[in-house]
Amino acid sequence: MSSSVAERLAKKTAKRPTSKQVRLKLVYVDFWSAVKVSFLAGLALAIVGIVATFLIWTVLTNTGVFKQIGDLFSSVSGTSGSSSVMGALGLGNVMSFSIIVGILDLIVVTALGAVVALLYNLSVKITGGLLVGFTNN
Repeated sequence: MSSSVAERLAKKTAKRPTSKQVRLKLVYVDFWSAVKVSFLAGLALAIVGIVATFLIWTVLTNTGVFKQIGDLFSSVSGTSGSSSVMGALGLGNVMSFSIIVGILDLIVVTALGAVVALLYNLSVKITGGLLVGFTNN
């Protein structure tokens, strides 16, 4: 009798728990939600770009790379001093350029998010949507 109980327990442990699967079709992307998410992604990308620009500029300034570039430029052009390079690559100019690029990046990423949402909603009429499967493990 103990062998039959052991066999039953072995059968119970050998069974894998059934996992439930759900398959859903994504047939519509809300336009304004896509615009909001792409705006936030563009904002995060712009902030990362501005901070990275500042950090790279700081590292290059502290290591003397700009001074070496200025010395190279002055030796090639025959002028004295490296102030022209530091004037062009000063913190104000570099950060202004970085902020302008960040604003343009924000606009482009937001517009691309809107265009992708519109294109997806139009393509769903042809393709029927994106089939997504979820499992419960």
